[in-house]
Amino acid sequence: MVYKVIDYTVADDIATVTLNRPEVMNALDTQMRAEIRDAVRHAAEEARVMVLTGAGRAFCSGQDLGDKANIGNIDLERTLRDEYEPMLRAIFDCPIPTIAAVNGPAAGAGANLALACDVVIASEAAMFLQAFTRIGLIPDAGGTYWLPRQMGFARAMAAALFAEPIPARQAADWGMIWEAVPEDGFTAHWQARATQLATGPTVAYQHVKRAIRSSFDNDLEAQLSLEAELQGACGATRDFKEGVVAFLEKRKAQYEGR
Repeated sequence: MVYKVIDYTVADDIATVTLNRPEVMNALDTQMRAEIRDAVRHAAEEARVMVLTGAGRAFCSGQDLGDKANIGNIDLERTLRDEYEPMLRAIFDCPIPTIAAVNGPAAGAGANLALACDVVIASEAAMFLQAFTRIGLIPDAGGTYWLPRQMGFARAMAAALFAEPIPARQAADWGMIWEAVPEDGFTAHWQARATQLATGPTVAYQHVKRAIRSSFDNDLEAQLSLEAELQGACGATRDFKEGVVAFLEKRKAQYEGR
């Protein structure tokens, strides 16, 4: 696919997907949703970590509402099922670690697009806004799934009902995101985080994702069984052997991702 509204690059095992409609704060339209889905799938094959970020002053302002003439004709259910769900599933199912580098405001579906990633790193210039009730809607794009899991029931409910912006620092304090960092040096910071994962034990990261996500549905017995299964798989990798040898030799491990 030739990308028109995103930029996609791969360097040093890091795939960077940049939403590139800065004139509309990277609002999501049909084209962008399709391109994000395709880029994520390529990243899974071509890199060891994927970063999703935005061009310009915003991360993503959510659904593109610019075409006022068509507002009453939008089939929201179809759009969510046919366009949002495949994009979000591609991110959620991506076998490599995914990072949302939230450079600026993330609103509506844009906020929940970020939360679909494994790790959210935000600039202190960013904020998160569940804007949906402002226009008579409910949180979508996975918002009703991510929010209570990441910030708790009470905060998720109030965030959805009041539709008030949550500054990045507060989002980090609440456990909604991993960290908020100063705007100066933000890019260098998330690049360093991405490099850390890109040079780490890729198979272990894949199994970490599976184990932690499964814990919400498993009882203790099932989770302990899954841990044993996945740990056995990790123990059979070259990365495990290299990690142990590097520890004994007091040097940095050189992981191959197998």
